[in-house]
Amino acid sequence: MSEASGERAGRAYIGSFTSAGGRGITTAALDADTGTLTELHHTEGLLPDPSYLTPTEGPGGPGTPGGRLYAVSERDIGAAAAFSLADPDRPEPLGEPTPVRGGGPTHLTVAAGHVITANYGTGSISALPVRADGTLGSRAVVHRHTGSGPETARQEGPHAHAVVADPSGRWLLAVDLGTDSVWIYDLRDAGSEGGLQPYTEAPLTPGSGPRHLTFHPDGAHAYVVNELDSTVTVCRWDAATGTLDALTHVPTVPAHASPDRNYPSELAVSRDGRFAWAANRGHDSISVFDVSAAGDAMELTGTVPCGGHWPRDLALHPSGRWLYIANERSGDVTWFAVDLATGTPHRAGTLAAPAASCVVFG
Repeated sequence: MSEASGERAGRAYIGSFTSAGGRGITTAALDADTGTLTELHHTEGLLPDPSYLTPTEGPGGPGTPGGRLYAVSERDIGAAAAFSLADPDRPEPLGEPTPVRGGGPTHLTVAAGHVITANYGTGSISALPVRADGTLGSRAVVHRHTGSGPETARQEGPHAHAVVADPSGRWLLAVDLGTDSVWIYDLRDAGSEGGLQPYTEAPLTPGSGPRHLTFHPDGAHAYVVNELDSTVTVCRWDAATGTLDALTHVPTVPAHASPDRNYPSELAVSRDGRFAWAANRGHDSISVFDVSAAGDAMELTGTVPCGGHWPRDLALHPSGRWLYIANERSGDVTWFAVDLATGTPHRAGTLAAPAASCVVFG
């Protein structure tokens, strides 16, 4: 364990698109002192297109045996799968993949005793119960969003893209690119007969195409990265009432940036809330933001090349010292040392990872 950071995510798990040459889920050893990833194992042939992953800890904490890893299978007939991390180096399937009764699941989370997926293709969310042994229940409960947006080529209907539990653990926020909104669910309904039902819908800028959401450490602010207009929306979050209110919008690339089309993918916030970073597909860069002390505003201070092409995911190591970028089209994961005084990432290394789509730590 790193004496400097006081904590270590000893393994990284990399999702990929097997339909584009990916090797399933890659396990890599992670050196918390240098940021270096070293490939250990991959699950090629076990699950098609495991594009997004989420781990749960073992009883001894991160990196210890007994954890689980859950994955989507991003296919037209979507599924979710559970893996045992009894050996953290070699994820082993826990049963067969379970259909989510939705198309193109792009994201998932574990909350309220369920694996919940965001299904882009069908504009829905699905909830699958997690059994005591970590396996998934056989029948998903589904709720489909309604609505559309002004960019008809991408917003002809709902396209749920991410599902995030709020820090209080009571609410689920489902980000929908097609409806330009965040749908809010009360997680206390997850185990009810009717399953999750919308509590409210928080509208965002028409045509913005919200994709992913992350919370400020204060739990009172959230940031939504918007794929279609290259912005981040700063929001106020009230966990007492389940209310999300947009405050301001910040560009992810400079006004003079090219190419004309850019598609931000993911956002991360530093543990102290001072900085944030977004990945830009097209501009192929990492946005660097200064965040206000109150968490209610941010400013783009610059961009840094992402080290590859088409950064689909961005993940901050738990120590806050390392930032990892999954560059889908160049087929690599590149890591950056974070300047803790300025927030600026400095490229430090790369691991080949064909069709890489996400990075998580276990």
